[in-house]
Amino acid sequence: MSLTDMRQFISRYFGGGVWRIMILCALVGLVAGFGAMAFYYLLSLARFLFMENLAGYSPGGPGGEHEIFHTSGIPFRRWALLFVPILGGLLSGALVFWLAPEAEGHGTDAAIDAYLHKNGHIRARVPLIKAVASALTIGSGGSAGREGPIAQIGAGFGSMLGKWLKVTPHERRILMAAGMGAGVGAIFHAPLAGSLFAAEVLYRKLDFEYELILPTVIASIVAYSVFTTGFGWESLFFTPDYRFTNPMELIGYGLLALSVAAGSGLYVKCFYGVRDLFKKIRIPNHFKPALGGAAVGVIGYFIPKAMGSGYGLIQEGFLGDISVGVFLLVALGKIATTSFSIGSGGSGGVFGPAVVIGGAIGGAVGLFLSQTFPGLGVEPGAFILVGMAGFFAAAANTPVSTIIMVSEMTGNYHLLVPSMLVCFVAYVLAERWTIFENQIPSRLQSRGHLGDMMEATLKKLTVREAADLSGKSSIFRVSAGTKFPQLIEAFSRSEKTCLPIVDDKDALIGVVDGRHLRISVTHPELESIVVASDLAQKPAVVRPEDSLLSAIQTLADYHFEEAIVVDPKDETRILGIISRGDIIGTYYDVLGTLMEQKRPGVEEPSK
Repeated sequence: MSLTDMRQFISRYFGGGVWRIMILCALVGLVAGFGAMAFYYLLSLARFLFMENLAGYSPGGPGGEHEIFHTSGIPFRRWALLFVPILGGLLSGALVFWLAPEAEGHGTDAAIDAYLHKNGHIRARVPLIKAVASALTIGSGGSAGREGPIAQIGAGFGSMLGKWLKVTPHERRILMAAGMGAGVGAIFHAPLAGSLFAAEVLYRKLDFEYELILPTVIASIVAYSVFTTGFGWESLFFTPDYRFTNPMELIGYGLLALSVAAGSGLYVKCFYGVRDLFKKIRIPNHFKPALGGAAVGVIGYFIPKAMGSGYGLIQEGFLGDISVGVFLLVALGKIATTSFSIGSGGSGGVFGPAVVIGGAIGGAVGLFLSQTFPGLGVEPGAFILVGMAGFFAAAANTPVSTIIMVSEMTGNYHLLVPSMLVCFVAYVLAERWTIFENQIPSRLQSRGHLGDMMEATLKKLTVREAADLSGKSSIFRVSAGTKFPQLIEAFSRSEKTCLPIVDDKDALIGVVDGRHLRISVTHPELESIVVASDLAQKPAVVRPEDSLLSAIQTLADYHFEEAIVVDPKDETRILGIISRGDIIGTYYDVLGTLMEQKRPGVEEPSK
C-alpha cells in the first residue's frame, strides 16, 4: 500500500478528528515499539563488543531484563577502562557531527525543541544516527541513559510519518510527541508514565500538554506491547514488597527530599558547566566526545560502577548490602561521568543516570537513618526507590510522570505516598533549574498555543466591548451623490479609513474605502465626474453581540480594516464602526488585566 493509498484509506474509513489521530498514533506506536527493540539490540551488542570483550567488565543490569549476548568470560582488565570510552566517543562523535549534529547530547531536549519551536520537524536520518551513536556511547562505558535516544528515535518516527502522510503542522507535532512517549514507555516497561512524560516534560512549571495524553496513551500501549512481546513483560527492576506503614518515616523522607533536591542542583550545574567548558575547547567537534570519554575512563578506572547505565548498582541495592560510602561515591562519580559523556557531545539520555544517582542518594540516606535511628524500622531499599523518583522529578521538573515511571519500572505501587512527598517537595525546591534547557515555563509561552489562546479570548469578547456605540463619537456619512472633492474633505476630517454611504433616510447602502480613494486621487481628470456611488463597495457589517473573532474574520473576508456595526433588528441602521486596531487593543487590554490579577499580592476582583 502506497502512502497515498494509506492517506485515502484513513480518510475514507476513519474520517477526521480524534479517530484519525488515534489510528495514526497507533501506527507511530507500532514503529516506535520496533524501534525500541532495534535500539535495545544495538545497545546490548555495543556493550558486549566494547565493555565485555575489550575490558572484560560486566556490571550487570536490572533484574527484569535478559541479556541477548552471553558474557564473554574474559577476565576483568581494569586498565582497559581507560581506553574503551575513548574509542566509543571517537566513533560516536564522527558519526554524529558528520551526518546529524542534532543527534548529539541528550535527545529529549532536542525532541522538546522540535515540538515547541520547529512544528514537529525532525530530519529522517536523525533516529538512525541517534540510535547507533547512543549505543556506541553507552556500550563503551559512557554514562548515559536510554530515555534521550529512544525519545528522539520515537519522535523522529512520528515526525517522518506526519511528513509522509502530509498532515497539518498541529497533527505532526502530536505524532512526534506520541512517538516520544511511546518509545520511553516501551523501553522502560512503563507505558502510562511514558505517555504522561511526553505531555509533562515540555514545561518547566507544573503544566501539561493535555491534548497529547490520549494520542500518547494509544501510541504507548502499542509500543509497549510490541517491545515486551520480544523482551519480556516483567517490570524493569526486581524489588522486595516495600510498603509504607509508619507515618514517622515521613520525617526521613523529608530529609531525602532535601538531599535529592540539592543533588539535582549539583547534577544540572555540573552537566552544563562541563558542556560550556567543552564549547570553549578549540578542537574539532568530532573529537570532543573522545576527550570526554578519556575523562570517563579515568573516573571509571577508580569507580567502575560509575560507568555505563549503572542499573546494576540499583538492582544490587534492592537485593543486597551496599555501604553508605559506596552509594555516595557512585552518586558523585555518576554525576561527573554523565557530564563528561554527554556534555562533551556524546549521545545519550539523562533519565537513566538521574535515577541511578537518585537511587544512590536514597540508599545512602536510608542506610544512615536505619543505622542512626533503628527504631524507625527504615528499609534502605525503599529509600532507593523513592530517591530514584525524587531526583529526576527535581532535575527535570516532571514530578507526576516520574512518580508513575519509577512505580512501573519497579513494579511497586505501595510507596506512592512517600514518593509524592519527596517528588513534589524536591520539585518545589529545585524549580529554579532544569536538566532540559529547551523547556519553557508553561503553555502560555508556547508559540503553538498563542493562536489557540487568542482565538479563545476573542470568542468570549463581543463587538459591543470593543467598539464605541455610545453615539458620542461622530461618524461621517456621505450620500451616494457626494462629489469627489467633498469625499476628500470628509476623509480628511474623519479618523476612520472608510466612509459609510447612506440614502436620504440615513440607511446604509455601501462604503467608500480609503484605499480606493487614494488610487483615484492620482487621476485628477476624475475629480469632476466621480461621485461616492462610483466608489461604493459592499460594507463589512457586524452586530454588537457578535464575537470579536467573528468580527476579525469578517474583516479578513472583505479585506477591510474597518467594519460597520449595525442594529441587529435593522441592518441598515449604523451604530458605530469597529477597526482591527479596536479588536487588537481590546484583546491586549483583557490579557493585561488577567496577567495583573495573577501577579503575587494582587487580589482578583470579587464576583
